[in-house]
Amino acid sequence: MENETNLQERRKAYWRANLRILAILMSIWFTVSFGCGILFVDQLNQIKLGGFRFGFWMAQQGSIYVFLVLIFVYVRFMNKLDRKFKFEEEND
Repeated sequence: MENETNLQERRKAYWRANLRILAILMSIWFTVSFGCGILFVDQLNQIKLGGFRFGFWMAQQGSIYVFLVLIFVYVRFMNKLDRKFKFEEEND
């Protein structure tokens, strides 16, 4: 059994890594939703997607799809992080 100090250090390192992953993924989502839907909408509206302007589509649909993809990416990263720091759930 590992000592309490080592366990606390692993927990702190795990939490820091988790926050880093969250910050990166939320930055991507913010860039896509705010950037594509507001800041770059005029440039993106020059492109048509299914008869709709791309900037409009990104604001209404694209950012939601990106968010869903980021959820799956987060799950994958967290599974790797759990294995790395040995915090995997035990299946009985």
